[in-house]
Amino acid sequence: MTRAPDILCIGSVLWDVIGRADRPMQLGSDVPGHIRQEPGGVAMNVAVALRRLGLTPALLTALGRDPEATALIEACETLGLNTAFIHQDAALRTDRYMAVEDRGTLIGAIADAHSLEAAGDAILAPLFDGRLGSADAPYPGTIVLDGNLTADLLAEIAGHPAFAAADLRVVPASPGKAERLGPFLSHPRATLYLNLTEASLLAGRDFAGSAQAAAALISSGAAAVCVTDGASAATHAANGELCSAQPQKVTVARITGAGDCFMAAHIVAERNGMTPEAALSQALRAAAHHVSGGTVIP
Repeated sequence: MTRAPDILCIGSVLWDVIGRADRPMQLGSDVPGHIRQEPGGVAMNVAVALRRLGLTPALLTALGRDPEATALIEACETLGLNTAFIHQDAALRTDRYMAVEDRGTLIGAIADAHSLEAAGDAILAPLFDGRLGSADAPYPGTIVLDGNLTADLLAEIAGHPAFAAADLRVVPASPGKAERLGPFLSHPRATLYLNLTEASLLAGRDFAGSAQAAAALISSGAAAVCVTDGASAATHAANGELCSAQPQKVTVARITGAGDCFMAAHIVAERNGMTPEAALSQALRAAAHHVSGGTVIP
């Protein structure tokens, strides 16, 4: 029997195809390495991390009705995720993400989320029709939103009454989609999760570090932000308070999904009543555990 969800993850659920080489690469490099295909996408990755931390996430996304979608749903259910609210359409093709990494550095990536974009607000139907909520009885729990949704759909969510009671946790998915989060800069119930590049793009100016970026975003009207900066200090700001913490030094084995682990761990830490300082440190430990290939104790 499918367990009722206690948190929702809305956005990309797709197949990740990740190539990893153990030597430096340059433009045109052709080197030996390992290529893996596994379930991925921002909403998916956050949901998997949340499940490992004891929550039961439900996925709201768009998939086709092709064999790739069937296999992906089976993989999600094996991981303990609630797939009952996924929108499927035979006219859609299941999305993919492809990346190349060398020794923990992202060389390049392409996200093919065209089916998610084409589905539009059809993926939100359970929050409108009463299954999870409605405009008159909005969903009262935590909702993770990723920036693979279109700018128009994100703007609709920011102002829709069906989301008026939710604790929104919003992540851009990539620097190229950071500006899509503009409608949440003044949202009173949204926490933004950004790296320094994304924070700079959203604010329209460069920052010297995460503390400066977080303070500027709060001054611009954001209710709460978490800004990371790779191996440099990360910062959380909310309710007039700002705290920073330094990530652990680790040997980097992988990059893809690190921010998703950070986000999930931070959400759970706050749900468990941790102080802002403790929640930030917990999230950084989870990210270090991920990028080190699991060699660091979270």
